[in-house]
Amino acid sequence: MTSKGDIVLAHPWISGKPFTAGGGKTEDLLSPWDGSHVATVEMANEATIDAAIKSARSAFEENKMATPAQRALWLRQAADEVDGVKEQIANITMRALGKPKRACGFEAGRVSQLLRLCAEELLRMEGEVLPLDALPMGAGRFGFTRHHPHGVIAAFTPFNAPSNLLMQKVAPALAVGNAVVIKPAFEGVGEALIIAEAFSRAGVPDGLVNVVACRRDVTGYLVGHKDVAVVTLTGGTAAGEALAKAAGAKPFIGELGGNSANIVCDDADVKDAAKRIAPSAFEASGQQCISAQRIIVQEAVLEEFLKYFVEAAEGMNVGDPTLETTDVGPMVNAAAADRVEEMVNEALENGAVAALPLKRKNAVIFPTILVRPPSGARVVCEEIFGPVAVIIPASDLDDAIQIANNSEFGLQSSCFTSNLETAFRVSEELHVGSVWINEGSRFRMDTTPFGGVGSSGYGREGIKYAMQELSYVKFTGIRFPGRE
Repeated sequence: MTSKGDIVLAHPWISGKPFTAGGGKTEDLLSPWDGSHVATVEMANEATIDAAIKSARSAFEENKMATPAQRALWLRQAADEVDGVKEQIANITMRALGKPKRACGFEAGRVSQLLRLCAEELLRMEGEVLPLDALPMGAGRFGFTRHHPHGVIAAFTPFNAPSNLLMQKVAPALAVGNAVVIKPAFEGVGEALIIAEAFSRAGVPDGLVNVVACRRDVTGYLVGHKDVAVVTLTGGTAAGEALAKAAGAKPFIGELGGNSANIVCDDADVKDAAKRIAPSAFEASGQQCISAQRIIVQEAVLEEFLKYFVEAAEGMNVGDPTLETTDVGPMVNAAAADRVEEMVNEALENGAVAALPLKRKNAVIFPTILVRPPSGARVVCEEIFGPVAVIIPASDLDDAIQIANNSEFGLQSSCFTSNLETAFRVSEELHVGSVWINEGSRFRMDTTPFGGVGSSGYGREGIKYAMQELSYVKFTGIRFPGRE
């Protein structure tokens, strides 16, 4: 990223430097908080995509024999460099997204942590020895497996956690020996470029990490390119379906939409549940795929829970993202806020009750709580992706589980209970990729497996699990000489 007066011109990053020969159109990125100019972004055309993939393919071939020890060193050195620019990363996230300052700092700090953890996991990654002689035909033979890189990975990353979710893909891909072409969300281009530059300074071979910004008219070309081996995406379900189709027979990893259910049982610590679910629902303006959206509460404790939940929501600081104390800033743009407001109004018109009515100031939507929405309302069936929680009553645990599973999405859910049997039952019966007990659905750790079922996608992220997804298992069998 280069400065030109007060205008930041963000070129594609290819072969370890800004790519200035692309000649693509430019678009301005503006802050959703105050409308100030954040960056002017050059959008890639097909020729730029060709250059990025050629760079990645060449770098992969040149470095595919690098040892795990060497790759781990690259990751650790990259972590050191990223540490030096984490404030810069946090600042551009705050400006580009309106994400509150405290949350931006926390996210930026996770990037180097993830790199170091990935380097450690790489040195533990192993294959297995297979007992071929367990079958008569395997007598005199020996077999083993190892993980091998695919080649060039096309990584599509979202706007809502632009540095952490980028690194969820890039670090594991590099660890197992791949090269990467990153296509960040338009709002996350700045973070991707800062990180790519840090990797170059760290000594990661040029071409292993490339960054291109492009729109839908070019993404199909990137995904379908003959030299792209694997496509990985964090994004909406519709985008995932489109890219999976474009990828064809290529491996496709999709962490897609969500509609997280948070169950509150009648034996739960209701006050603690409300305290934990509120930030899970409203922080980051609800713009997380695992934000707490459907709060399913057993009737016996519904009123008590609602009292504490409204109190927790009203106690959140809303507005200026540049303040350390702000919990909820603006949504990514006014159009996103319009969509959320429309969904809320539709639910109210069809019988939902506002326990905490929607308030809006420009792109800022204040925490909103709807009670007893109709089962077919969009706020129940679709991903809201905004600071809105819906309270749904359940007669008992059976009813709560049924309501939670009545969704096309299955990413991450939670359940609040003091009963161990209930905890295990919920873990067993919820049709989701992850379940938290006595923690809000938005809680996530980089070391745990993460991914969904149904319309929430396929494949798993989380350091160890992403490394497995972004490599393939090769079997080698050996017949000892002189044996039949």
